[in-house]
Amino acid sequence: MQYSKKFLVNLYQTMVRIRLCEESLVEPILKEEVRCPVHLYCGEEAIATGVCAALSETDYIFGTHRSHGHYLAKGGSLKGLISEIYGKETGCSRGRGGSMHIIEPEKGVMGAAPIVAGTISLALGTALASKIRKEKRVSVSFFGDGATGEGVLYESLNFAALKKLPVLFVCENNFYSTHMPIRECRPNNDIFKIGKSYDILSLKVDGNDVLEVYEAAQKAVEACRNDDGPVFIECVTYRLRGHVGPDDNIHGTHTDIRPEEEIKEWRKKDPVINFEHFLLNNNILEKGDIDEIRKQIEKEIKDAHLFAKNSPYPEKSELKKYIFA
Repeated sequence: MQYSKKFLVNLYQTMVRIRLCEESLVEPILKEEVRCPVHLYCGEEAIATGVCAALSETDYIFGTHRSHGHYLAKGGSLKGLISEIYGKETGCSRGRGGSMHIIEPEKGVMGAAPIVAGTISLALGTALASKIRKEKRVSVSFFGDGATGEGVLYESLNFAALKKLPVLFVCENNFYSTHMPIRECRPNNDIFKIGKSYDILSLKVDGNDVLEVYEAAQKAVEACRNDDGPVFIECVTYRLRGHVGPDDNIHGTHTDIRPEEEIKEWRKKDPVINFEHFLLNNNILEKGDIDEIRKQIEKEIKDAHLFAKNSPYPEKSELKKYIFA
C-alpha cells in the first residue's frame, strides 16, 4: 500500500509521544513522586498507534491496566494523562483514578480498568448501541493475553458474532500474564484462533510493525462499518519494561522471570526504532527531522509534567464526590 509522508510521520510522532511519555514517568515513579501503580506501554506502541490510525474520532476504544498508549493514540490530552498519574484535579479522571483509570469521552476514550477482561463487555455494549442506532460507529476492546482465561471474552465473542456487532477485539499478546508465561496458561498459543470458533474474521499480525497493524485494523474497521463485524486481531508483541513500574527487579525483589536472552532478542524488534529506520531508509525523514520531532515532543512532555506538578490535588471535602451509591 502507498502512504503519504504526512500519514507516516503522524504514525511516527504518535509512537514517539507514547514512548517518551512512558519513559518520562520512570524517574517520578522511582522517586515516589508518583504513588499509584503504573503499567508502562513501552514496546507495544505500534499496536495502539496502528489501530487508532484506522479509527475516526467518533469511534470508541476501551482499555486495560496498560492503556496510556491507547489513550494518547486516540488523541487524549497529554496534560490530562500526566496530571491523572500524579493524582491531580486537572487529570482526565480529576485525580480520582490514577494510571489505570483513564478516560476522555470527547475523543472516544471510554475508559480503562485494571480488572482483567473488565472492559470487553463494555465495548460490546457500545457496539450494540451503535448497531441499534445505525451510527456506523466502531468500538474497540484492547486486552492482553491474560484476558483469554476469562469467560466474559467468550460470552462477548459469541454475542457479537450472533448480532454481527461493529466491535474489534484486539488482543495484545506479550506472552506474559503478569509474570506467568503463556505456555503455562494455554495449550495453544495461537490466540487468534479463538475468534474462528465463532465464525469471526480472525487475524494474527506482528504487533511491533505499525503498518501491518494499521492494515489489519483498517480491514477490520471497514468490515465493521459494512455490518460484517465483529473482527478479532491478535497482535504479537513484548513489553520492554516491568509488568508494573520501570522494572520488576527493584527494591531487592526479583520477580521478572523472563530470560535475559529473550528480552535482548525482543529489544532488536523495538517498534519505535525499527519504524524510525524504515522512515530513514526510505528517505521519508532525515536524521535532523527525527531529532526535531523528538525535541518537540520532549518539550510537550516536560510542559505536561510541570503543569501536573503545579496543579492542585482534589479537595479532601470532595472525597465522596462522583461516587454512585
